[in-house]
Amino acid sequence: MNKLVASSLIALAALGATAAPAAGITRNTLPATNGKPARILESVEVPAGATTLYVSGQLASPIDPSKPATTIADFGDTKTQALSTLNKIKKIVESHGYAMSDIIKMTLFLAPDPKLGKMDFDGVNAAFETFFNVPGNPNTVARSAFQVSALAGPNFLVEIEVTAAKVK
Repeated sequence: MNKLVASSLIALAALGATAAPAAGITRNTLPATNGKPARILESVEVPAGATTLYVSGQLASPIDPSKPATTIADFGDTKTQALSTLNKIKKIVESHGYAMSDIIKMTLFLAPDPKLGKMDFDGVNAAFETFFNVPGNPNTVARSAFQVSALAGPNFLVEIEVTAAKVK
């Protein structure tokens, strides 16, 4: 170790210096558009010492779990599938002691809706806006969305993975 660094550390220890507590998570926002807060963040800074939860990609559950799910209609349109998936994610993060407000990063994988011939970005955003930038959760997330040719099964239109972080 460098003599200057070592002597500085010794001096700090002699003064009773301790490591500074971890700062909070910083959510760097985008400017509001048309008087509405931005849907997503520009970026997020997570300090050392924060705990992090990585949730694998989740898919929608069937609308009626008592029936066999064999068509897209059994899972619903993009908005319905996104709502189902976000509710599943909510249960997962809560089971690990986190909240939806702790989610900092979201990645969306969207298959083309056969009725539209492309991904239904409006549908997924409508579902997203029921969980973020709302009175129960004023936070939003850094987010990416990708149209993919297909997901794990032919009836899925939405897969979402998230990262949550919090300072204890």
